[in-house]
Amino acid sequence: MSSPPGRRVRASSPGTSRQGSDAREGVRRRVKDLIEANRVMIFSKSYCPHSTRVKELFSSLGVDYNILELDQVEDGANVQEVLTEISNQKTVPNIFVNKVHVGGCDRTFKAHHNGLLQKLLQEDLAHDFDLIIIGGGSGGLSCAKEAANLGKKVMVLDFVVPSPQGSSWGLGGTCVNVGCIPKKLMHQAALLGQALQDSRKFGWEYNQQVKHNWEVMTEAIQNQISSLNWGYRLTLREKGVAYVNAYGEFVELHKIKATNKKGQETFYTASKFVIATGERPRYLGIQGDKEYCITSDDLFSLPYCPGRTLVIGSSYVGLECAGFLAGLGLDVTVMVRSVLLRGFDQEMAEKVGSYMEQQGVKFQRKFTPVLVQQMEKGSPGVLKVVAKSTEGPETVEGTYNTVLLAIGRDSCTRKIGLEKIGVKINEKNGKIPVNDVEQTNVPHVYAIGDILEGKPELTPVAIQAGKLLARRLFGASLEKCDYVNIPTTVFTPLEYGCCGLSEEKAIEVYKKENLEVYHTLFWPLEWTVAGRDNNTCYAKIICNKFDNERVVGFHLLGPNAGEITQGFAAAMKCGLTKQLLNDTIGIHPTCGEDFSRHRDEKVAEDQQQQHLWSLLTACSSQAASLTPWFGTHGGEPRPTPASQT
Repeated sequence: MSSPPGRRVRASSPGTSRQGSDAREGVRRRVKDLIEANRVMIFSKSYCPHSTRVKELFSSLGVDYNILELDQVEDGANVQEVLTEISNQKTVPNIFVNKVHVGGCDRTFKAHHNGLLQKLLQEDLAHDFDLIIIGGGSGGLSCAKEAANLGKKVMVLDFVVPSPQGSSWGLGGTCVNVGCIPKKLMHQAALLGQALQDSRKFGWEYNQQVKHNWEVMTEAIQNQISSLNWGYRLTLREKGVAYVNAYGEFVELHKIKATNKKGQETFYTASKFVIATGERPRYLGIQGDKEYCITSDDLFSLPYCPGRTLVIGSSYVGLECAGFLAGLGLDVTVMVRSVLLRGFDQEMAEKVGSYMEQQGVKFQRKFTPVLVQQMEKGSPGVLKVVAKSTEGPETVEGTYNTVLLAIGRDSCTRKIGLEKIGVKINEKNGKIPVNDVEQTNVPHVYAIGDILEGKPELTPVAIQAGKLLARRLFGASLEKCDYVNIPTTVFTPLEYGCCGLSEEKAIEVYKKENLEVYHTLFWPLEWTVAGRDNNTCYAKIICNKFDNERVVGFHLLGPNAGEITQGFAAAMKCGLTKQLLNDTIGIHPTCGEDFSRHRDEKVAEDQQQQHLWSLLTACSSQAASLTPWFGTHGGEPRPTPASQT
């Protein structure tokens, strides 16, 4: 059987190769039109042997294809530049099948051998949607709304599998329902308790006993969350996005099965898919964990006060929850398997833990639970926890009203049919590897948010990535998500904000001898009258000595650390250096000004530092206004204030 010849098309335009923005946009439109209009579109060069191999492959399959020989059109170089932007591939041949970018010669032959090419060729071009997003969290909603703004037909599938304790929630994902929003509100409730204590020193007099009502707080917080859930649904409706409360699972390359809570199945097709399924709390895998323990999925809607609580795990989730529970007056213990705040700067992490201990939180270090047993039923009941030392045969027992697990989270990627369409995941943690445009190994499937391999698990990151992905997919922009120098804050009783590298990571990247670390204790003005500790709040910046002392790590432990860190993060994006901090005039009196108030000279010798610390300790009542920035000599150990020894 004779093979159909490839049809040659023209995409040339008059003018020189140096394009203005209008001419460049014209080339972009013509290239996209070629991709949209042709079942198989090959961008080639007539002399390229790899291009010839690809043409021969499609001819042998009896598949009609269209060719644009870039060396035979006058603006071929400009077309190739546009192709690079669209596909992230610089070479030819550059092949598209049914609007899906397959790749070059090697990837096309690989797709042929594993059957993917045949599936692409068999796909019906008439899909139900331009884009289907699995997951209605922050990233998924951001992507959906942006794609709808660009005129695309979009569907969002979102379904919350109830926790072992039966907790579920509405549209909006983890952050809105069982993460950032209720966490911050409960953190605020605890801060108000501390403010009540401070208020007496500022002249407020009250005689009645002040107590906290858990039920009133949770009802108010859940009402706020419900209003956000409704707002998200309303926004999707206004933008014409189809929202389906059903569990999404791939069944074919471009087809997905949606199963609602009644078990009814519906099938939908789309040209492109975005996986934004997020993560759920991990369980211990020991007797009694799913039967009797709760997680952050359950805590924020818990209908009764948790009472005496054991928090298992010292991640930021564990420490934040322990912090606000203690701030509400509860007896709280944190069981720590190894270190506090793994992945964060460990000096800062230990300072966070020390402050929490001062506030009454107990830490049980180097233990891991082996059994959770119910002793009494109730709301709350009584639970016995048996734990084993990680360093020897020692075991301990304790009784608690509530056991909260905060030992990490698992990606929701293993039960959505990814194996049926060939999307690769990290089998160890369920994370999805993607390229720098959030594309998986299957060209028309993308992923964003917490499920990405090696990317920060933060709500604003998912929102930004989702928005930019939609713009790239549908031609509005080429901008990629920048995952460098992303700020975050741990909302422990004393907040810890950071941006850039931890000291440990900075040493790994730049080497110890190439770094200068500046640090200072400070005393917030609000704490002075209240009589709170003057050796607690702490600021640190890590600078690359051989890059104009550029700030590569910013760390702050103090009140409102999130608000302060946000502003300095913008400065770091702009290339903040130590000299620029020196040149910045601070706002007085604030905590943020401590990053611009310092001595011009570096104090490099430990003896000089110890002498200055002694002076500060002797004059502790003036420490806040006198504390300079101290520099370490290539990251050498810093002295400890006398009041902390």
